Amino acid sequence: VQLQASGGGLVQPGGSLSLSCAASKSISSIPFMGWYRQAPGRQRELVAIISNLGSTNYVDSVKGRFTASGDNAKNTVYLQMNSLKPEDTAVYYCNANVSGRDHWGRGTQVTVSS
Repeated sequence: VQLQASGGGLVQPGGSLSLSCAASKSISSIPFMGWYRQAPGRQRELVAIISNLGSTNYVDSVKGRFTASGDNAKNTVYLQMNSLKPEDTAVYYCNANVSGRDHWGRGTQVTVSS
């Protein structure tokens, strides 16, 4: 499966961004898709995960600020990011695990700075 992430950019602290990840196959057939991020000098971390049943889970640092969702008709998952903080600055990646194999999209840069 191919994944295409988009929507990153530069935003001031407290602002919002919405990321999209378009998949080349039906996301309803992918049990879990995830959003990860990697800041300079840090390991890639899981930010949010969404199941094909719509359940979600988040890392503590983004709970209440980020929302993951999916649109089966568009084969796209989203990450709505509100109340952004400088520490959210990172390259964000979407991921799909299909039959035990990880598939990654190209990252999209999110920079939170005044």
